[in-house]
Amino acid sequence: MLSVSNIEKTYAGRTLFSGVSFHLQRGERIGLVGPNGAGKSTLFGLLLGDGTPDAGAVMWEKGASVGFLPQESAPVGNQTVLELALDHIPDNLRWEAEPKAKKILRGLAFRQSDFERAARTLSGGWVMRAHLARLLVQEPDLLLLDEPTNHLDLESLLWFQDYLQGYPGAILMISHDREFLNALTDGIFEIARGSVYRYRGNYDDYVREKAAREAQHEAAFANQQREIAKLQRFVDRFKAKASKASSAQSKMKLIEKLDVLDAPETADKTVKFRFPQPRKSGQRVINLKNLDFSYGSTQVYNGLDLEIERGQRTVLVGPNGAGKSTLLKLLAGVLQPQGGTRELGYNVKLGYFAQYRMDTLNPNHTVLQSAMDLPDPVPEVTARTLLGSFLFRGDDVFKPVGVLSGGEKTRLALVKLLLDPPNFLLMDEPTTHLDMGSIDALIGALEQFEGTLVFISHDVHFIRAMATTVLHVDAGNLTPYAGDYQYYLDKTRAASARDALTASLTNHQPENPAFQSSENRGSSSKSKEQKRAEAEARQAKSRAKKEIESRISQIESTLEGKEKRRTEIVAFLQDPNAWSDAAKAMALQGEHDKIAEEIDSLTREWETKAGELEAMG
Repeated sequence: MLSVSNIEKTYAGRTLFSGVSFHLQRGERIGLVGPNGAGKSTLFGLLLGDGTPDAGAVMWEKGASVGFLPQESAPVGNQTVLELALDHIPDNLRWEAEPKAKKILRGLAFRQSDFERAARTLSGGWVMRAHLARLLVQEPDLLLLDEPTNHLDLESLLWFQDYLQGYPGAILMISHDREFLNALTDGIFEIARGSVYRYRGNYDDYVREKAAREAQHEAAFANQQREIAKLQRFVDRFKAKASKASSAQSKMKLIEKLDVLDAPETADKTVKFRFPQPRKSGQRVINLKNLDFSYGSTQVYNGLDLEIERGQRTVLVGPNGAGKSTLLKLLAGVLQPQGGTRELGYNVKLGYFAQYRMDTLNPNHTVLQSAMDLPDPVPEVTARTLLGSFLFRGDDVFKPVGVLSGGEKTRLALVKLLLDPPNFLLMDEPTTHLDMGSIDALIGALEQFEGTLVFISHDVHFIRAMATTVLHVDAGNLTPYAGDYQYYLDKTRAASARDALTASLTNHQPENPAFQSSENRGSSSKSKEQKRAEAEARQAKSRAKKEIESRISQIESTLEGKEKRRTEIVAFLQDPNAWSDAAKAMALQGEHDKIAEEIDSLTREWETKAGELEAMG
């Protein structure tokens, strides 16, 4: 279906790859891996015809169709979400494709009420989900996917993974998600040393085969270097002696004829930076006692008791909407409970790594300014060293934060935490948008962390590396497991490591029932008063739900108006003649920047309200 023959590409004076050839057959599932800057996205661009190779050719089978999902952004016009999902489907076939489009949208966590919503009012992540739905509806012969799981919550990711297992076409994907690659791929393309190497099997098979291949190469290289050194010593010793000159010359020619092996590449580096360790906290880091929390009339926790001790590394797991992020925000003090107490322990310094990175970053700062904007400033050389470890090198440190990609914002937020380390660290999906090298860098840094860690993640590799205890959250119940993630899997007899992250444990006996919320301790027959109270609670929930739906509708309408005004301003400012009146142009630029901030704020509020609505069921 696709044939790549001896292509070469040079970028900014550096050869990314040369002499690259491979074939992709129908039905194959291939993961494309390699370090940052190796040329993965560039290779995708060449396959799509966005640029041409400096040498060689890319050839497609006649009639083959291809669909591409970029990593960060994709265009959107005036379509509704459903219309975007049905884009490129002929009008006379839309009635057939519409049920499939709705099924896919629901699988990607869109609600029925979202289908007729203007797609341009969505946040960037939801726009990417809508484009992903479009590709799955089209069903091209080849899917090119660049980090397709970045914008998916865990349940949507699992649905997507299951859907792709039955996909009829071929798939070539870039992904940092090891579990995702293991579940789907039957081959790996690795870009390394300016070439593309093919490995059979999934990602784990690739890691094993690569290690064996590199060990063989290293041994062969060492043997060859010893032989060259031996020959060279003979030449150096006897080249000036007439009786041995002929032999020395012979050995010199032998050296020159050798096909010298390339030196083994060092393994992808993991950060070995030892950041300043935080002060030591007391043994009890935080205590939540008899805590109540609700979103409006929707109760999330009732009588919650939880104590975290120094040195614990705890991962929160459980179904979507069970209250994991809410619990993390209660621990962080971002949300205030309606009842009960939250007590920080002695000498505790808390750091919260939010799921929405821009909440903690100033878009007008440069990367370096942001890294050094700390309560206790660090030397510039220290900031630059850590920024370099997280791939901000050279002039990258002078980029404005507002233009950074999702992965760059995540890495910068991590740098800020590592430069001013707390002794109690709360992290919500810290590996989102990070590539494999950056995830390993984060693991390397956190392995040195001497404080206490509570986190949420859907990256099983990260969880296995970091978690020493597991806390299952489900409908107000907290069930602790005093062991690592494998211990939790064994205790719950989980079907798979990833499924266990969102599993409900209704049929599993908790290890410590004392950690259950008081709402769910015991049961008894219901009195009339209880039934009446439940009916009133349902009515109150219905009213609260309508209020949230009304606010969401208001936000969507406001966003539509602001997006329209921003588009008008951009169109005006792109006209070269607009700047003949500099004062007017500057005023419009200021209005544009203000509108952009308002759109960001409204989008975050929409996401919060949508989360509240989803939690209500």
